[in-house]
Amino acid sequence: MRKLGLIGGMSWVSTHRYYERINKRIQRDVGPRHSAPLLIESLDFAQIYQLQTPEDWERGAAVITAAANRLADAGAEMLIIGANSMHRMFREIEAQVPVPMLHIAECVGAKMAEDGIARAALIGTRNVMTESFYRRRLVAHGVDLLPPDMEHADELDRMIYEELMVGKARKESERTLRGWFTGYERDGAQAVVLACTELELIVDIDANVLPIYDCMRIHADAAAAWIVGAD
Repeated sequence: MRKLGLIGGMSWVSTHRYYERINKRIQRDVGPRHSAPLLIESLDFAQIYQLQTPEDWERGAAVITAAANRLADAGAEMLIIGANSMHRMFREIEAQVPVPMLHIAECVGAKMAEDGIARAALIGTRNVMTESFYRRRLVAHGVDLLPPDMEHADELDRMIYEELMVGKARKESERTLRGWFTGYERDGAQAVVLACTELELIVDIDANVLPIYDCMRIHADAAAAWIVGAD
């Protein structure tokens, strides 16, 4: 098996989910006594929390690039970033590290194209929902996205940063999202893209009004497939 490097800590809840998902896939695909050859650089999320200005993003890119290079120096042969929003800096980071990186939205777009999804709603942090860095990767795979609802973006930021990233899953937030999904279906969405790694805490992936594409699961599964050479 090949050695993967995971840049985590954004948040620790997300990192835990990546670690668990990757290792469960390795157990399934390789054998019950196997676990993933995996290096983790778990960052202090407070250093890169809610980046706003160009200077903030430049500083965030420097923090993640340094982590990526430490993982490469330690022997990682492929890298993943365990956070959707931090893929805003993917190109800058990728250009400064000596090993390949696996982009989360590319994995999700390929999976949706394979499943024949032509129209979907995208939810996550505000920058993921509204900026082009994530949306264009899905559109490039033939997925038309509903326009972002700015009220939903504001409420999602509150849920994610104030509740989920500190491990709180509230029933009220779960009910709110379920209502939104019904509205997305009326607007013609065939699926919902869950582009925040913590949102599974309040979304039932396997039993909802629309198919749910959990970006963390898809990214982790692609990483596990790479580990065992199925690429």
